Amino acid sequence: MRFSRLLIPTSKEVPNDATLASHIYLIRGGFIQSVGGSGLYNFLPLGKKVLDKVRQVVKEELDKAGCQETSLSFITPMAL
Repeated sequence: MRFSRLLIPTSKEVPNDATLASHIYLIRGGFIQSVGGSGLYNFLPLGKKVLDKVRQVVKEELDKAGCQETSLSFITPMAL
């Protein structure tokens, strides 16, 4: 896909609920989008690309260290 056709909804306004500079930059840069003000966010196409790259780097490093990968549910018992 061409970069010119990519969904990047940038904004010049500072979000009301954002306090950290990184949070403000992620929203203004079109990486994430707030969902209803409840602390939930959607990853937009640029944010998804970054998230996938971070996951790839972490997985490579875990594989080098001989670690095992797991996937836990949203609510995890404190014993784990």
